[in-house]
Amino acid sequence: MTTTHTVLDSPLGPLTLVARDGALCAVLMSEHRQSRLLPGERRDADFVAAVRQLGEYFAGERREFELPLAPAGPPFDQRVWALLRRIPYGETRSYGDLARELGGAGFSQAVGRANGRNPLAVVVPCHRVVGADGSLTGYAGGLERKRALLHLENPARFGETLF
Repeated sequence: MTTTHTVLDSPLGPLTLVARDGALCAVLMSEHRQSRLLPGERRDADFVAAVRQLGEYFAGERREFELPLAPAGPPFDQRVWALLRRIPYGETRSYGDLARELGGAGFSQAVGRANGRNPLAVVVPCHRVVGADGSLTGYAGGLERKRALLHLENPARFGETLF
């Protein structure tokens, strides 16, 4: 297993992209704890498509990512992350909405935990999950970044942005 990384300057600050055997397994902001993930050797050439697609996203030119992904996590987290990828660009869902899709409103806290463990920030859009009342709650990168991402995707609905 080969693990490589690169660092991308983005409107959110530096993002560390990590791949295992050619599949993106993490997009980390400076706030993310990296204790479980050793980023391996820096090889910028391994990330041409990811860097291009993230650049297009931040420029408002891309709505979906087309990258091989390999996030590591338990089966429940994987199910939550798959649901996150189905939330359309510019839209949001509540933790309860996702919990109901997984079988019951009682899963809301577990959905929140899985959302918080999402290793693929931006690419797997955990920023699109909001409180039941539509309020911006919890984001590993901070609520300012969450608001900025939501504004990028839907400026009419969300206030000021960082970029």
